[in-house]
Amino acid sequence: MPPNAVMQSAAPATGLDPVTVALVGAEFGWGSSGKLSAVLSALRDRSTPPLRFVGMASGLGRPLLAEHAVDGWYDLPDDPHLLAPAVREFVRSQGVRAAVVVLDGAAAQALLAARVPTVFVDSLPFLWSEGDRASLPLDATVYCAQKSVGLPPECRDVLADARGLRWVEAVIARPRASAPERAVRRGAGRPYRKALISLGGLRAPNLVDPEHYPRLVVPAALEALAAHGIEEVHIAGNLPGDLVGRLVDSSTAPPRTTAGPLGHGAFLERLDACDVLLTSPGLTTLLEAGGLHVPTVCLPPQNLSQIFNGRYHGQALGAPLRVLWPKEVLAEDEVLALRAKGEDHALERIYGAIGAAARGDDRQDIGRALRDGVLDALRRSAGVDRWDALTTAVGTRGAAQVADALLDVLGPADPSS
Repeated sequence: MPPNAVMQSAAPATGLDPVTVALVGAEFGWGSSGKLSAVLSALRDRSTPPLRFVGMASGLGRPLLAEHAVDGWYDLPDDPHLLAPAVREFVRSQGVRAAVVVLDGAAAQALLAARVPTVFVDSLPFLWSEGDRASLPLDATVYCAQKSVGLPPECRDVLADARGLRWVEAVIARPRASAPERAVRRGAGRPYRKALISLGGLRAPNLVDPEHYPRLVVPAALEALAAHGIEEVHIAGNLPGDLVGRLVDSSTAPPRTTAGPLGHGAFLERLDACDVLLTSPGLTTLLEAGGLHVPTVCLPPQNLSQIFNGRYHGQALGAPLRVLWPKEVLAEDEVLALRAKGEDHALERIYGAIGAAARGDDRQDIGRALRDGVLDALRRSAGVDRWDALTTAVGTRGAAQVADALLDVLGPADPSS
């Protein structure tokens, strides 16, 4: 890994004038907003110059950041040709001095072109190939790549050209309780009574219908939980209320089943209180669950990164706790072969396969296969002793390390210091 490059720092603050920092999270699920939330929390724990935060884009994730002081959110144009001038105007009008961007390569590149020192957070460095190079801000002031239990050679070749590369640990909120306290509270072999189903933001560019995935997965998960003796479950995610109501009513669900989106803090509280988590394998959620020692089963992947995430999770735990799509729906190795042309090619195949399954005549057969897969994984989970293996492998200090990178970019609060 190359050493850190010399960074372009923002002009130092004078007196107690607040320094304006732009925040941007990719419009791809809720993971980016969870990471921004963790970084903002880490900044609160530091002695910093007065900071003022303004947000760009991130429309999907704004509700998750409601607990933080963000002085306004600003939309960006959908037309990529209009992005650069819109960002320049945003920087000028808001007096932006630095930026933290999670996974939104286009926004980061536009900010850099506007001469804004930018900390880019890449939580999926294992995903990239030569086909993705042009979309990555490899000239970011600091390129914070989150450590991973696996990193294919083609990813290393791309990241080697990140001039400000800095490897960081998992960018997640730090648990309040100590690891021994949480491990004792969980207790290996303890029967599950309360469950949490997490589906995340269910949004991504080029995803035609975000309801296809929950239509296939939610009834199967509920029926497996009921068969396993779960008494209470909450379904969290960006689900339309009428859809989730129909899915619950048409399923054999646990006796106390509720649903609704949760802010980041509320999600962590609910996660800490449950006995088992069933989640589409978003990396932030898997790492947060590991930090809380929560038994976790991976539901079928929604996208390309979740294939890797589920595999790494099982690899770290040493147990097959991942529910696969039936082969007639999606063959993962075929999807991974498409990745060489860039992430978009693989995503097109995944979204198309899930959509065809949701519309097809064999939906019930697919649902039964998924239900049986979830039930088998729940039973196998009883043999896992350490649920923090993935999180421990990559560490938990990433949010603080990204916060430090931003403060390095901003420089001293007082030029005389």
